[in-house]
Amino acid sequence: MDTRLLELLVCPVTKGPLEYDRQKQELISRSARLAYPVRDGVPIMLESEARTLSDEELERPR
Repeated sequence: MDTRLLELLVCPVTKGPLEYDRQKQELISRSARLAYPVRDGVPIMLESEARTLSDEELERPR
């Protein structure tokens, strides 16, 4: 994922910052408790496509 693109993207729900999880190929919004998938290098920034993060996932260090 292009780091310049990541700097421009925000969570569509909260407008907050996103973190990239390379291993899971997801963009993480801690404030919305959502993980948006990245498919073939393209972030899918739809709330309907995001999965809800568990408490354990939110507690992991950044």
